[in-house]
Amino acid sequence: MDERRLGVLSGLGAYSLWGLFPLYFPLLEPAGALEILAHRVVWSLVVVLGLLAIGRSWSWVRPLLRDRRTFGSMVLAAVLIASNWALYIWAVNSEHVVETSLGYFITPVVLVLIGVVVLHERLRPVQWAAIGLGTVAVLVLTVDYGRPPWIALGLAASFATYGLIKKRVGALSAPCSR
Repeated sequence: MDERRLGVLSGLGAYSLWGLFPLYFPLLEPAGALEILAHRVVWSLVVVLGLLAIGRSWSWVRPLLRDRRTFGSMVLAAVLIASNWALYIWAVNSEHVVETSLGYFITPVVLVLIGVVVLHERLRPVQWAAIGLGTVAVLVLTVDYGRPPWIALGLAASFATYGLIKKRVGALSAPCSR
């Protein structure tokens, strides 16, 4: 299977799982957002360490620990994604599912705008049209929501900042996949 097709299928699988999470969290009661997040962190660590052990992909660890700037950026990124997840879990468990959905609908627009403003990326006219359409959709949904979508903005800001930090340190192409 070519890389592009695998990427599309992986993306569809990830977003399908992501969309089903709100159905699963209420079943975890009485666990709160922090307990659910802690389980996610611990079990993700176990799985990643297992995959690294199987692939014997440890060569990147020492250089990362020695480079204070990169390590600090990765710690900040970890705090941001943990904050994003904690907010997401809390919001879903507090029955703010519509606002969490709005947050993840806003996120791509924010990510593209960060790419243009901060990273000086250039967009083609059709891409600007897509961003304009997405922005109009976000505005319509926000007005229809009837109040400032603070949870949605928190989710979009934390995830977009996380993405920017990871992009800056080149971590989007994970060392274990090289």
